[in-house]
Amino acid sequence: MALDQSFVGRSYPPTEPYEVGREKIREFAEAVGDTNPAYTDTEAAKALGHPDVIAPPTFVFAITFKAAGQVIQDPQLGLDYSRVVHGDQKFAYRRPVRAGDRLTVTSTIESIKSMAGNDVLDIRGEVHDEAGEHVVTAWTKLVARAAEEA
Repeated sequence: MALDQSFVGRSYPPTEPYEVGREKIREFAEAVGDTNPAYTDTEAAKALGHPDVIAPPTFVFAITFKAAGQVIQDPQLGLDYSRVVHGDQKFAYRRPVRAGDRLTVTSTIESIKSMAGNDVLDIRGEVHDEAGEHVVTAWTKLVARAAEEA
């Protein structure tokens, strides 16, 4: 069943603040195999002009995908998550995510398309710090595979 096109443009309330910690950044950098010292060494980050360690570019995915859960779980949208695969991800940064940031995400359904019986859902996540500064925009593409015919 195709998703309702009237949901395009719908925004969901901002998430509760997520506090970015140095240890979370270090764990993420290790998990993705990125040895950039700006992710683990405060002095190295300061030498590059940052007030504290910064996060690898894909770190914010964990925050924005959790926020997209508001969209995914919206019963009025009717998305069957058991049929969903992650289609794409991209980011546009204003500045790096830093240790100590308290970030909120506002998710908006940017587009809904039907292609070959599959629903393609694009969700934009606008990430702001507690001062209201725009930090990054993340786009998540989800594909809900068509139900198999009996």
